[in-house]
Amino acid sequence: MPTTYDVRGHQLHVLRRGEGEPLLLIQGMSGNHLAWGEPFLADLERDFDVITYDHRGIGLSGIVSEPFSIADLADDAAGVLDALGIDTAHVMGISMGGMVAQELALRHPERIRTLALGCTYCGGEGSSLADEGVVQKLGEAMLSGDRERAIRTGWEVNVSPGYGADHSNFAVFFEMAQAHPAPVSVIMLQAQAIQGHDTSERLPSIDIPTLVMHGTEDQMIGVANGRMIAALIPGARLEIFEDVGHMFWWEQPERTAELVREHTGVGAALPRSQ
Repeated sequence: MPTTYDVRGHQLHVLRRGEGEPLLLIQGMSGNHLAWGEPFLADLERDFDVITYDHRGIGLSGIVSEPFSIADLADDAAGVLDALGIDTAHVMGISMGGMVAQELALRHPERIRTLALGCTYCGGEGSSLADEGVVQKLGEAMLSGDRERAIRTGWEVNVSPGYGADHSNFAVFFEMAQAHPAPVSVIMLQAQAIQGHDTSERLPSIDIPTLVMHGTEDQMIGVANGRMIAALIPGARLEIFEDVGHMFWWEQPERTAELVREHTGVGAALPRSQ
């Protein structure tokens, strides 16, 4: 059931569904609560109290105009748990949300039962974001004023070619993207926060069971970033999604939910896919 909470002076839109141990999901750049996709959320709610929320300025949360950092967004995530009266939760963050989850684990480790990081980036030597061509393509589409072009371009760079070729898959994505478009000004503030993100030297201090997931066809944040993060966090488990793009949970919701269940030890994990 959706509710708006005052979190550190910002009105954040929060939704809960399902029953079980709390699982906080942290979305990426421009993504809102709908960007998790119904198949993934419906699978998780069988075993978890699934908590999703919209970042400041995104979706149904209140507007924002002042700059913020990834650390600020991590404190927002902790504030969501505070607002719900939850001491600890399993946490999954993807893309920018994975950066937020890293900072959450470093700033508030006592709040996290297990940590899952997907298609994300830690900064520092050896890490890299999208290449210049992808950034230019996205920027031109976003600033064109043509909403359909912007959504189509976002689709092309966020999923694998094979998945993207199916028009029915795009139709579902298009409906989601049309629902609550992110203001360009807020996307720019998020991009600024991402540029300042660097946890690379601090990740070895994380002492939380960690799962890292990444697709090999990720154009937004290359798979080498996932390998780097898994190598830096002691004992982290790395799961590679072959021939899958940036939005791995969207392309393979059942496998992603299965991995989360297995990692957290919650529910009855299905047999591992070969």
